[in-house]
Amino acid sequence: NLPGYGKMDWVAVESDSSDVLRRPDCHRMMDMTAEKLQAIGGKVELVDIGVQELPDGKTVALPKVVTAQFGSDPSKQTVCVYGHVDVQPAKLEDGWATEPYNLTDINGHLYGRGASDNKAPVLAWIHTVEAYQALSIDLPVNVKFIIEGMEETGSNGLDAMIVAQKGTFFSDVDYIIISDCGWLSRRPALTYGTRGNCYFFAEVEGPKQDLHSGVYGGTVIEPMTDLIGILDTLISPSGKILIPGIREAVAPLSDEEWKMYQDIEFDIESFKSKIGVDLLAHRWRYPTVTIHGIEGAFSGPGSKTVIPAKVIAKFSIRQVPNMDPAVVKKQVTDYLYSVFAKRKSPNKLKVTMIIGAKPWLADTKHPLYEAGKAAVKRVFDVEPDLIREGGTIPIAKTFEDVTGKSIIMMPIGGFDDGLHSQNEKMSRYNYIEGTKLFIAYLHEVAHLKKD
Repeated sequence: NLPGYGKMDWVAVESDSSDVLRRPDCHRMMDMTAEKLQAIGGKVELVDIGVQELPDGKTVALPKVVTAQFGSDPSKQTVCVYGHVDVQPAKLEDGWATEPYNLTDINGHLYGRGASDNKAPVLAWIHTVEAYQALSIDLPVNVKFIIEGMEETGSNGLDAMIVAQKGTFFSDVDYIIISDCGWLSRRPALTYGTRGNCYFFAEVEGPKQDLHSGVYGGTVIEPMTDLIGILDTLISPSGKILIPGIREAVAPLSDEEWKMYQDIEFDIESFKSKIGVDLLAHRWRYPTVTIHGIEGAFSGPGSKTVIPAKVIAKFSIRQVPNMDPAVVKKQVTDYLYSVFAKRKSPNKLKVTMIIGAKPWLADTKHPLYEAGKAAVKRVFDVEPDLIREGGTIPIAKTFEDVTGKSIIMMPIGGFDDGLHSQNEKMSRYNYIEGTKLFIAYLHEVAHLKKD
């Protein structure tokens, strides 16, 4: 299949799961995915996972989850491929060089929102099944798919569905494959770890309404001053986390892990110029605090002399082994309340944790990874980099905890694909060679001993 086939139609669907007004597009995207899998002979189901409650109390239907099955030979291994077909928001005026929902081929790079994250990898897996069919070769393993439409906003409803289907859909699954990540350099990679994430709201409330700074300035303790004051106690100017207990929970760096980092192809200079100073260990295996924004503060253009009555800071802490989100929640809330108490402010503080996603780490010596290395060698004639992701893919930990199955992350996206950013793309090379990688991988997995 040529890289445009199917992919152009898929990218054209504005399946932005964060925008409720785009929910019909998300539903259409799930229908298209189901139709595509059905057309090549899959046993397909659209699983209803319920509704999403909106902040105003209204509810809206969640996009159904697509499951599919190809083959049910009990003598064969069964792999389950996970992917998602919802996307991050994108607008031309955000700085895109091309229309984000019109797949555009420029010098062998296919530009469009969702091109790399995650529509092309999902299609590459579908093309993998098609390739075996086109050559009249039996699939060497049974292949199942689980494709969702809410990944970019936290996979609402998916955890419950996995729990509900543990004894049915997942009962005969041996291994789970996730291809929702990218390479670190031009060298193909296998991913064996992701950081978790704890996302917090810190709300400081003062006067009953916004006040004029000229009339009331100096007569009230301003909520924004309190909020900035407590946020300043989270990290030092050099980036050191100041919350007691956080750094102490991090698993020590072993000699073996340090050795693995030495073998990775990685251009530190180009990375520094792109993002700022960051190194692999800090990106993968240490926690970070990031302050994302402040709700309720004046942030428009121009000037406004206002004292906001209530402000809410949004910040997150990336989780690494051996941190536990439940413990982190207590450490952060206890710390901020104690810091706030010392300010002796008449204002009120409320700290809540809205996301608590655990980190995930796999054993790179597991047969799944040995099969991955063999497939990469076969297609690209190099050894893969063994890498971790600084970001969070919470579903990996859910799959592991609920099903008890072994998981591998097998990316095909390039290191410069611009996931979540302007001008997201997937290279034709990665798309076609990535499909070959998936084909070769199924062949290698077929030779593993059944667990």
